[in-house]
Amino acid sequence: MTSYVESLPVADALADVLLDLAVPHEDIGALLALRRRMTADPELRDLLEAAVGALIADMGEAGGRPPAPRQPPGSEAVARYFPVFALVAALPAVRAYHRGLGVSEEISRRTLADLGRQLAVHRRRHGTGGLATPGWLALHFRGEIYQLGRLQFQRGRLDDRMGAAVREAGLPYGPGDRCLDVHIPDFLGPLTPETCDRSFALAGAFFARHFPDETYGVAVCESWLLDPQLAGYLSADSNIVRFQRRFTSGYELTENYDRGPLEFVFGDPALPVETLPRRTTLERAVGDHLRAGLHWYGGHGWLEIQPATP
Repeated sequence: MTSYVESLPVADALADVLLDLAVPHEDIGALLALRRRMTADPELRDLLEAAVGALIADMGEAGGRPPAPRQPPGSEAVARYFPVFALVAALPAVRAYHRGLGVSEEISRRTLADLGRQLAVHRRRHGTGGLATPGWLALHFRGEIYQLGRLQFQRGRLDDRMGAAVREAGLPYGPGDRCLDVHIPDFLGPLTPETCDRSFALAGAFFARHFPDETYGVAVCESWLLDPQLAGYLSADSNIVRFQRRFTSGYELTENYDRGPLEFVFGDPALPVETLPRRTTLERAVGDHLRAGLHWYGGHGWLEIQPATP
């Protein structure tokens, strides 16, 4: 029986792997120090084997949701870094899957480097190393999400409401049909029209080539960035407003989503509204809106993709 734990690199080799995954330097030392404990403790080994096995089961099947790893025993650091070891142990499987599809090493590397980004997000928010979003990263390490330029694209399906909106617009797609879910990674600079144009062009070519049996004619995005209220604070030629104009609104969101802009603009959704800084136009927009007793709701929209010829 294959042991996933035994596949974990050791010493310098583990450091090299972590660097390839864009793991911040301040986390590498802690991970190297914990590696022996993860593999020597019988209970941790069993938990790690189970977590990796669940993660890579049905590799590449869109919509798969492996169970979250059980909380491991031991120190706080063990619990915070445990998902990182599960993802690293799954690395050979996802890289083999990418190679089998013909995905370039560059796209594979940049996709999986979201691990490092999420570690940076955790440290920005909590001041410590760790990973709070193993379920999100499982999508990358199962072959469901790909980083293509500035944006990430996830193989998904239209839900009932968005599918109905797309069908009503006259497109030949509806509920349950395939779509690409668009995600906007943090720490990648401005969301310029040029970088977005390139990403959507790359997506059309990428999925036509590597998933020829799956038709992706529409992309959808649900994000705080699509909240139409932002257009009342930002200039018409701002990157965010121009990004919004790419999408046709599928339906109005009415549930309070103040957490979204607080998390992505200020780094911590728990920050008191009265303490929010006003250094940039976006910070002033988000904070002043909340200080006025109003709320953010986000938005949900779709756009048509022109698949390239494989």
